[in-house]
Amino acid sequence: MDVKKLLAQMTLEEKCSMLSGQDFWHTQQIDRLGIPACMVSDGPHGLRKQDQASDHLGINESIKAVCMPAACATAASFDRRRLEQMGQRIGDSCQHEGVSVVLGPAVNMKRSPLCGRNFEYFSEDPYLAGELSAAFTQGVQSRNVGVSVKHFAANSQEHRRMSSSSNADERTLREIYFPAFETTVKKARPWTVMCSYNRINGVYASQDPWLLTKVLREEWGFDGYVVSDWGAVSDRVAGVEAGLDLEMPASGGINDNKVLQAVREGRLSEAAVDRAVERILTINYRFLENARPETPWDKEADHLFAAETAAECMVLLKNQGILPLKKEDTVAFIGEFAQKPRFQGGGSSHINCFKVTSALEAAEGLPVTYARGYRIDTDDTTDELIAQAVEAASKAGSAVVFAGLPDSYESEGYDRTHMSLPACQNRLIEAVAAANPNTVVVLHNGSPVEMPWIHRVPAVLEAYLGGQAVGLALIRVLYGEVNPSGHLPETFPKKLADNPSYLFYGGEGDRADYREGIFIGYRYYDKKDMDVLFPFGHGLSYTTFAYSNLRLSSRELTDRDTLTVTVTAENTGSRPGKTVVQLYVGDEASTAIRPVRELKGFEKVELAPGERRDVTFLLDKRAFAYWNSDLGDWHVETGMFTIEVGQSSRDIELRDRVLVTSTVKPPRHYTMDSIFMDITADPEAMAVLKPLTDQVARAMGPRPEAEAGGSAKEAISDDMTLAMLNYMPLRGVVSFGGGAVDPNHIQRLLDQINNGT
Repeated sequence: MDVKKLLAQMTLEEKCSMLSGQDFWHTQQIDRLGIPACMVSDGPHGLRKQDQASDHLGINESIKAVCMPAACATAASFDRRRLEQMGQRIGDSCQHEGVSVVLGPAVNMKRSPLCGRNFEYFSEDPYLAGELSAAFTQGVQSRNVGVSVKHFAANSQEHRRMSSSSNADERTLREIYFPAFETTVKKARPWTVMCSYNRINGVYASQDPWLLTKVLREEWGFDGYVVSDWGAVSDRVAGVEAGLDLEMPASGGINDNKVLQAVREGRLSEAAVDRAVERILTINYRFLENARPETPWDKEADHLFAAETAAECMVLLKNQGILPLKKEDTVAFIGEFAQKPRFQGGGSSHINCFKVTSALEAAEGLPVTYARGYRIDTDDTTDELIAQAVEAASKAGSAVVFAGLPDSYESEGYDRTHMSLPACQNRLIEAVAAANPNTVVVLHNGSPVEMPWIHRVPAVLEAYLGGQAVGLALIRVLYGEVNPSGHLPETFPKKLADNPSYLFYGGEGDRADYREGIFIGYRYYDKKDMDVLFPFGHGLSYTTFAYSNLRLSSRELTDRDTLTVTVTAENTGSRPGKTVVQLYVGDEASTAIRPVRELKGFEKVELAPGERRDVTFLLDKRAFAYWNSDLGDWHVETGMFTIEVGQSSRDIELRDRVLVTSTVKPPRHYTMDSIFMDITADPEAMAVLKPLTDQVARAMGPRPEAEAGGSAKEAISDDMTLAMLNYMPLRGVVSFGGGAVDPNHIQRLLDQINNGT
């Protein structure tokens, strides 16, 4: 379709009507020109298609579909290929159902465990989130179906989400809250991006030209359309000007008319409207011209794939020799989640599953007994239920308690108020562990929880929200058919108060100040060397792995070069398994405050017992850079960097160092108020000003006549003289120069330094 030719035939009224939806899920159609509507639908871990009585929060029933593991789980796979395959299957379901764009992936950062929507988000780490998001996007779009990467940007709380302002400095945004979007845009070219509800530093994301045009389009090269989150539009005219193309859902013509009037009155250019319409039509026809409604959708096959994926995502947090279970031994399954698993979150991503397999159902034929333990519907237990659970546990060789967060604890629309499991579940775990020392706890949750019973149980398996086939996956992992290989995509702190955003998460009124800056998750915990419950990247296996032979392609390089890092991974145990090799980079002596280490590479590797394999990583400038606000760009400071390889951010097995030399000189802005410490750290500036610094140093030293008596020598040591000189502004040269220094001369020298002449 020649979109430009079609656009030229449209009236201004028709063009303005294209800027909002026809209804809740469809773009506008224009019968006169034969322009059909296109449907979009919720994701991101399955298809939530609604045709009749549509609503955004999943209150009304959608079509029967397949619920894959949520992002909180799939991130734990650390497996790009798995995310790509999952995207392909979701893309096929969209083709089958005539859906042009699936609304996901969601790549917002897990700033706090309290965010009610954390189950939809990948990680506290922007590199991991970006890599997995790009892989998922490539999978979906390989089926000629678009994604909508969301929610752009800094949407890390549900509390007051439609009015709150996420206030953060540009470095924090660039290093933490933008990169997952940036990586997805640059690597996978998503068809659409969804802007968030919130404001960013006071400006609504839906009408922020810096966000939607300068950063997203001009810097990153995004060429699709930007769609609002449902109901996120404040000022529609400002939004069109800023780069918000499609408003959803339909405004009933109200906002379309506002745009129309703004163009007629000269407050908005028709070119801005044309630009938005062209983007929408380009994406719509990309789908329409490649629509394949005959695409098969094998839900049973997808169910089995969901089980395979869930098994790959489960994280073995603790295991003191009790797992895997033996199929011939009697095991007590305890907790209602064993029969009715919690496998997805609430809100717009809620899938109407065509089937669900529980652990109890999947264990059919095994010597398994069951005790309810607690009631999901009332979020409570009774003495009788506890007694039944204790009796079942005491009669079995092992007990597995299925615990986790109920639907009411975490959902779109509101945040959690604490990090605890329901009290009834903690009570149950304590009682069962006392009755049977071989107690395993399985967790169904979308975000970290506190574990007051952690030292009383020998094994904990984190299942996260594993999709509709989670029960089948659990049996495979618990009984050793699948060796667990998931690793935590987030830190589990010991208690909520340890979280870096604890004091100010949620904000004051409509102000949410991101005062922890770049130090979220492991960046904070590792910098403080703080004890955590389980660190970022942690995950055990039924076998063991060792890393060796760390090799760097160079010991010295510039920020324009690429460093190749190679390490050998070995399965040192007796079972086949998969390890996630994690590579971290740290700046040893940066003038900017930086984390101890940051994830810059990961690979999941499958190894047979005794097998070794080399794993290679390529590190470019961004692996060593931080956002320099003075430059308005990514910058590498000349210095030594650590290269670390390990199995978590706290389990580092190999270390090496590389010298990286910067080819970019940050602009100098020295003034008479600049202190000597900063001057002496700059060799070129120091060379120009050295005669002056020598003069002031002599002037500040002890007077010879005083030295004989010793009083001045004792009062002013060499170290004190140096310290005072370090913190002295250049204007001090005039004061301490005895009238021999002309301030105009100093200013000429500063101009020479600042101008590089």
